[in-house]
Amino acid sequence: MDIKVSNKTVIVFDLDDTLYNEISYLQSAYQVIARQLNPNNCAALYAQMFSLYRSGENVFKFLSEQFHVEIQELISIYRDHVPNIEPFKGVGTLLKTIKKAEGKIGLITDGRSRTQRNKLEALNIVKYFDKIVISEEIGSEKPSEANYKAIEKAFPDCIYYYIGDNIRKDFISPNKLGWESIGIIDNGLNIHFDGHKYMKDAHMPKIFMKSVADIRIVS
Repeated sequence: MDIKVSNKTVIVFDLDDTLYNEISYLQSAYQVIARQLNPNNCAALYAQMFSLYRSGENVFKFLSEQFHVEIQELISIYRDHVPNIEPFKGVGTLLKTIKKAEGKIGLITDGRSRTQRNKLEALNIVKYFDKIVISEEIGSEKPSEANYKAIEKAFPDCIYYYIGDNIRKDFISPNKLGWESIGIIDNGLNIHFDGHKYMKDAHMPKIFMKSVADIRIVS
């Protein structure tokens, strides 16, 4: 897909499972927790944790019972750790190309401020964003229009694009607001994979793409 970009174009991205696979964040956190709880056999513990997760079991309940640690402590480690994650192929090039064409880049993501900002720093892409909207910081979550209107307020009278992956909540408001919307198809590793439940017009992006690497910027 070609997107014509000028200084009146704002391209807004979701973060998790759009610019990187969120499962890699979970794996990173599990590895940190395993090293803290069982440093002498952390690889085996990590393997057990990930197997439990894949089986739909409560991993933190298991760890709490086995290692006599409070679940809230495990949650805090999960949320606050500095992750070892990488962006999808082509993300850096795409962001650089948008900036070179004088377009503005935004981010709308749900989650806690520290967690989401740690992800952006680890991905080494925070420098590209002109406006970052995080649900905890703004006090509302997608699909609230407030999150999207924060972008419009920062960059009024522009052409807006939203690129995300979660059919349940990503595209409802941008569609209502007249934005262009692009859905990135699940590559088989997405945390949320219940999109089939929401295949209704209000939830659907205007176009689907396999990856952000398939987006071409023209000026």
